[in-house]
Amino acid sequence: MKKFILTNIDEIKNSRLQKLQNFLDAKKNPFPNKPSSARTLAKIAKDNFDELSAKKTNILIAGRITSIREHGNSAFVDLRDTSDRIQIFMSKKDLPEGEFKFFLKNFDIGDFAEFSGYLFTTQMGEKTLHCTNFGILTKSIEPMPDKWHGIQDLDLRYRKRYLDIFMNPELKEIFEKKAKFWETTRNFMKSHGFFEVETPTLETTTGGAEANPFTTHHNDFDLDVYLRISVGELWQKRLMSAGFEKTFEIGRVYRNEGSSPNHLQEFTNMEFYWAYANYQDGMKIVKDLYKDIAIKVFGTTKFKTGEYEFDLNDEWEELDYVSTTEKMTGINVLTATADEMKKKLQELDIKFEGDTKERMIDSLWKFCRKKISGPAFLINHPKIISPLAKANPKNPELTERFQIILAGTEVGNGYSELNDPIDQRKRFEEQEKLIERGDNEAMMPDWEFCEMLEHGMPPTCGFGFGERLFSMMVDKPIRETTLFPLMKPEWHKKKKEERAKEEAENSANQSSNSDVP
Repeated sequence: MKKFILTNIDEIKNSRLQKLQNFLDAKKNPFPNKPSSARTLAKIAKDNFDELSAKKTNILIAGRITSIREHGNSAFVDLRDTSDRIQIFMSKKDLPEGEFKFFLKNFDIGDFAEFSGYLFTTQMGEKTLHCTNFGILTKSIEPMPDKWHGIQDLDLRYRKRYLDIFMNPELKEIFEKKAKFWETTRNFMKSHGFFEVETPTLETTTGGAEANPFTTHHNDFDLDVYLRISVGELWQKRLMSAGFEKTFEIGRVYRNEGSSPNHLQEFTNMEFYWAYANYQDGMKIVKDLYKDIAIKVFGTTKFKTGEYEFDLNDEWEELDYVSTTEKMTGINVLTATADEMKKKLQELDIKFEGDTKERMIDSLWKFCRKKISGPAFLINHPKIISPLAKANPKNPELTERFQIILAGTEVGNGYSELNDPIDQRKRFEEQEKLIERGDNEAMMPDWEFCEMLEHGMPPTCGFGFGERLFSMMVDKPIRETTLFPLMKPEWHKKKKEERAKEEAENSANQSSNSDVP
């Protein structure tokens, strides 16, 4: 068999490489091709313990070794699989000649192994497998983190997420809940007659939201395209024109913007579109959806997120955008000038980008929403910040739009969709002017979408929300509820450190030279 060459690395890894060689020398494959397929999960073994132990049924359990405790001619091993942890008892007299010694000498914490035998209860009352045979499935070369402390460094936790999740069962439970969160959402939409669709993730214009997109190049078409920033809003509305009346999509979206506890550049959203409905219909069904998620995933409608507490069973207050902002800031966003808003933002020490009224109105509102626990619907948004929403017939400066506010954050956005092609074209032209002035988040016009509206789209309500809602419900930063958040690779970090060191040396040399007369 092929021999592994020991390398000059740390002592623990060196020792494990030697053990790997010991397996090969003993004609035992440390990475067998076909492990036994008939095995019992640890949880099943415990749940059916009385029946299996009474019959002394021989069972096979596979998993990862998390602890080895030697007691003379016997040992106790903790084994974990995806379902639970189970204790293994090993005795020298019950195993083939030399196997017990081989196990103690060559198996480590972190190895994947299989153990067969029968179940019994120890004097301490622990449900245990009495091992009569065992085998290696995967030899671990790198040591596992300390089981009591796990991985403390945040950067390392995200970089080595596979270890972080294994060492932290509570984190694994979060992702199981997240899967149920989207499963519940999907089941709710289907049970209400919505048809699940898939729309393009590569677009020639980024419609459906105001955000800075990621750009890439389509080689075959020799064309720059963008990763989508919404879950197919303009595509799903085309489906309304095509004759579909209820559609939804759950998918990934991408926004080339900053990170925060509530923001990532890549995340999952759900959007639905409902023909012959308006924003008030949307508010009703969304309230039911959020309650359904809360009960089926978390078993409660009451949540604590940071300093906020809210109960989805409480009355959902309707907050008027203009009057709420004016009450909290003293600024009427419909009548105030750009200079007045800018002065107020500076007075309140609110950071903002760009000098357009659109961005300043949005910044003022973001200051206000932090004071609202919810549940609440924010309604009557100004038209200038709602380029795809229908105008309010009572006040054309406002729109039929609603956002869900929970724990000082927006966790859902919907509106009566604009289906007037002339009005839509005018609003796209205004967005185009904002882009020309340098607003990277302004919405790109989609003139083919306007052409679709000219053919006709029925009155429609659209709504979308993302995994921010889930992270809020589990009271974790959104990065913590992402399986593999994007990380700068190690080579990038080293290159940056080398560049900084080089710049510091050059600066020091220039300073030194300037002192020479």
